[in-house]
This record gives sequence, C-alpha cells and structure tokens, in this order.
Amino acid sequence: MFETQITARENGSRLLRAGRQWGWLAVLAVGVLLFWLIHSALVSTQNPNLIPALIFFGAALAPAAFVTFVAGRRLDFGVGSFVVGVTTLVGGAIGVAMAGFLEYRTLVLLDVLPMVAVGVIEETAKLIMPILLVLLIKDRHPGDGLLIGVASGAGFAVFETMGYAFVVLVQSGGDLHAVDHLLVVRGLLSPAAHMAWTGLTSAALWSAAVRHWRARSVGLLLVVYAVAVGLHAAWDSFDDDTAYTVLAVISLSLLVLTTHRLAGLSRVPKAAVPGPLAVYPAPRG
Repeated sequence: MFETQITARENGSRLLRAGRQWGWLAVLAVGVLLFWLIHSALVSTQNPNLIPALIFFGAALAPAAFVTFVAGRRLDFGVGSFVVGVTTLVGGAIGVAMAGFLEYRTLVLLDVLPMVAVGVIEETAKLIMPILLVLLIKDRHPGDGLLIGVASGAGFAVFETMGYAFVVLVQSGGDLHAVDHLLVVRGLLSPAAHMAWTGLTSAALWSAAVRHWRARSVGLLLVVYAVAVGLHAAWDSFDDDTAYTVLAVISLSLLVLTTHRLAGLSRVPKAAVPGPLAVYPAPRG
C-alpha cells in the first residue's frame, strides 16, 4: 500500500513537471484557435466590434506562450503565477505609458529622437516593475529576475503591438491583411526583442540585489543594460529582415546562455552555498 502511494505521487509529480514544461504548447494552440475563430467571425460578419478582440489575441498570443515557456524551464522560481500576471499587466501598462510620455517630451525638446534615446527610455521603462519587485521581495530565487523581466517585456510588447495595429488599421482604411501581417511579424519577433532584452537586464538586476549591490555586480548590471540598449537601438535603426534575424539570434542566444547559467545555480543545494543563498553570480550579458 505504501509503495503504491509513493508510485502514485511520483507519477503525479512527473505529470506536473511535464505539464509545466510543455504548457506553452497548450497556450499557443488555444491562442491560435481563438484568434482563428475571431478572425473568421470578423471576416464573415464584418462586425467591427470584433476588431479589439482580434488585435488583443493577435498581440498577446506569442508573448503569452513565451512567458509560459520560460516559466516551464527547470529553474528555481520563487514567484508564482499571480506575480507574473500582475507584472505582465501592470509592468506593461506602466512601461508603455512612461515610454510614450518620455519619448514625446524628448521629441518636443530635441525635434529629433535618436534611436539610442529610444532604447534608453524603453529599456528603463520596462524595468520599473522589476525594480519595484526586487525591492519588495526578500526571498529571491535565481530564476525570478529572468521570469519577471520576460513578463514585463511581454506586457510592454503586447500593448505596443496593439497600438501599432490600431494605427495600421486606421491608416489602411480597415485593411485586415495589413493588420494580420503586423500582428504576425511583431508577435513572432517579440520574444527576441522586448522580452529577451528585459529578461537579461532583470536577471542581472536580481543578481545585483542578492549580492547586496556590490560594485562588481552593479557593474555587470550596467554592462547588461548597455547591451540591451544597444540591441534595442540597433533593432530600431534597421529596416532589413537580415539585420533583424542577426539581432534576434544574438538576443535569444544571450537569453539561452543566461537561462543555462541560472539552471546550473538552481541545481546547487542550498546547504552547499556559502553564506546566504542569494549570492549567485550575475549573468554576463
């Protein structure tokens, strides 16, 4: 009887791990189905009331799947789905509003907005929620910064994409093909852009915090932030698919390397870590 209970618990644990690891596929499949249903209904009925739902699901599909994908990695996470959800919604809204205001004010003052300035403003705006959380959360885990950063970047990407889609819809006179193209392109690129850059910087931020803001960890944070701003500015400066592909590969490669390092730290027993648990090294950008 006892062995049967152990076996049942082990099977349940395996199913839970599998569900967490592959849950992003379910999110992607359900999202694609809902988007297709809304799109089909809109085309057949020509009911403009369906347009907001189409734009929302089109903008949120890829970011939601990618956040779920990151949350399913074998990392040591302390934050739960509620914190991740709030970060995505609130962090994205604050980030878009702050970035929009600062970019507008900068444009008014300078009559021109250099791409580096856009990168600095948006990468800083997306960090507002991660900064608040790193100050509030005391029990910090190695994977938290990465997940929170990806979630904040996802929220920013969703709201920004929805705005661009609305503008394209108006300027094109209601051309759904133009809106579909924008949603697909920006949705597919968002994990390699906003989400990757903020994930990298937030992971470095978390590491600096748990190392009590030592000079070396803060220096690494500034380096990672500068890399994120540089990638962002380069992305905005080009209008070429080849350049976007190269930048996407670089951004995702850095994110994968950081995830790999954090996964190694997550496997270190707490008792084996000298001093406080949260003294893991900052990820190099």
